[in-house]
Amino acid sequence: MVRVGIVGATGYTGYELIRILQRHPQVEIAWLTSETYAGQRLSQVYPTPWDFPLRSWQDVELRGDEVVFLCLPHGASMDAVARAYEAGCTVIDLSADFRLPADVYRRWYGLEHTRPQLLAHAVYGLPEVYRRDIRGARLIANPGCYPTSVNLALYPLARAGWLTPHIIVDSKSGVSGAGRKLKLTTHFVEANENLSPYSIGYSHRHIAEMERVLGDAWRGQGAPDIIFSPHLIPVNRGILSTIYVTLNRDVPAEDVEEVYHVAYAQEPFIHILPLGEVATLRHTQHTNLCVIGLTPVDARRWIITSSIDNLLKGASGQAVQNMNIALGFEETTGL
Repeated sequence: MVRVGIVGATGYTGYELIRILQRHPQVEIAWLTSETYAGQRLSQVYPTPWDFPLRSWQDVELRGDEVVFLCLPHGASMDAVARAYEAGCTVIDLSADFRLPADVYRRWYGLEHTRPQLLAHAVYGLPEVYRRDIRGARLIANPGCYPTSVNLALYPLARAGWLTPHIIVDSKSGVSGAGRKLKLTTHFVEANENLSPYSIGYSHRHIAEMERVLGDAWRGQGAPDIIFSPHLIPVNRGILSTIYVTLNRDVPAEDVEEVYHVAYAQEPFIHILPLGEVATLRHTQHTNLCVIGLTPVDARRWIITSSIDNLLKGASGQAVQNMNIALGFEETTGL
């Protein structure tokens, strides 16, 4: 059994991790932290039968054989990651703090990275693209939810060399993507029966992760030119990305379909819909799946739909998938 601790266990992603790890046959939850609810029990924070005590992070005595999941806001993970990593733990960070080089992180998040020496040890945890790097890794940066939906949808085309850099992404996310802390935009009266775009154009921080992964797929031939329009929709969970692309040559529809099936043939959490069918939120809610729909407009223009659960494949489920790969467990265990 592997001992696991969760830092920030009472947020939505922390609680989803508890739900998954409780059924994982090779894991024992050793401790949970919550700065807001330290001294209470999990059952006092959520309506749950699990009665774990909640501790302050400063009171945790780390062991080097533990896996530590960090569910903290960006900017708050750097020192916590360093503490766990230096203690010898395997660390999986669900914040943005170790996903990007220091200069790129500064440009998009407006913060100086206080632990830049650790960035060289961090692996970007998108299993379908970077699985070899994740195996045996001790510091894994879990990807953002929007980039997971977009990068998995576009990676096969980018790797094939058919994708032009001009990409339009229209994404819609459930309210849980904004986290558990109160914000005006996520109050019921503000979000219910409403559809709100935000950070549109070239301003949302997750663009940096899209540029990173697709740039890697292009093998140094440049970065994508992405227009990104995220929206908040009045549902609890789920992300649906509708992506408009143009190929750099005429490609038969069956060849495009084949590229996806070849790329993801061995992937347990990717499902490609029959040509012309579209992905919906209900394809993936409460699962660790990414479901992709391919719709041709003509020989060069395509509309790609990609659905994930923002709390699972977009966060906690993918984090456990990364743990399984890093530790050599069966990848689907617990998921």
